[in-house]
Amino acid sequence: MKSQKVRKAVIPAAGLGTRFLPATKALAKEMLPIVDIPTIQYIIEEAVASGIEEVLVITNSNKHAMENHFDVNYELEERLKASGKDKQVKLIRDIANLANIYYIRQKEPKGLGHAILCAKTFIGEEPFAVLLGDDVVVNKNSKPALKQLIDAYEQTKSSVVGVQTVAKEDVCKYGIVELDRMHSHEGRLVKLSSMVEKPEIDKSPSQMAVLGRYVLTPEIFELLETQESGAGGEVQLTDAIKRLMDRQAVYAYDFEGVRYDVGDKFGFIKATIDFALDRDELHNQVLEYIKEIAGEE
Repeated sequence: MKSQKVRKAVIPAAGLGTRFLPATKALAKEMLPIVDIPTIQYIIEEAVASGIEEVLVITNSNKHAMENHFDVNYELEERLKASGKDKQVKLIRDIANLANIYYIRQKEPKGLGHAILCAKTFIGEEPFAVLLGDDVVVNKNSKPALKQLIDAYEQTKSSVVGVQTVAKEDVCKYGIVELDRMHSHEGRLVKLSSMVEKPEIDKSPSQMAVLGRYVLTPEIFELLETQESGAGGEVQLTDAIKRLMDRQAVYAYDFEGVRYDVGDKFGFIKATIDFALDRDELHNQVLEYIKEIAGEE
């Protein structure tokens, strides 16, 4: 296959967000703010910083707020201008200009694999990135997580999944990879021999979990079209990638960065605290409050 630049990304965002009910009854979980920025904005900013030019968001019928967030709001801009709030005008205009963002609906909740299949026409015959909205990764002063995977793809010309080590008791929550140490590259890049979705703890092949970042070759779509339902009765992307290994090499990249599982309530709280501490205007207040409540223990 001719090597091509990774310039398109798919963000599956059709989930119901049931872990955050009742907040997500009317608001998309991807719009829940970490301090004052919606989660999905962090994801798209990472994609853009990694060189992505076009983004397709897989949505459902209840995600209008997400589309509105990345659109131009002329009425709001005019009101801000009239109030002399030029800084805020630039802020919201920059959001609308982040990237070329497109949307398509996943009409039935058939799983991550089915959501990715919805992007087939948009992607065509190009390699592409996938970023899951539940995983926010921060890698200060270095490459974004997705850019690390894109660089690994350019080195191998093969699909690459982003992994990190998770606690043994948590392997049942993720797709887990089995590494082929006989064909490893230097450093963080390792060829895969197998994958399994949400294994039982005592049957897990490793503690290396796929954490929301992928670069995939377009051959994955042919496999997704014939992929049977797997864990949870859904079409699993992990199962299709496992079948892809029978045709071509697939690699894991142990990406650098602090990853927050913002689809989990405690993970979301951790992200909010850390992001607030990283803001100059909030750092001292938040730190003092943490010290205050810790002193009450």
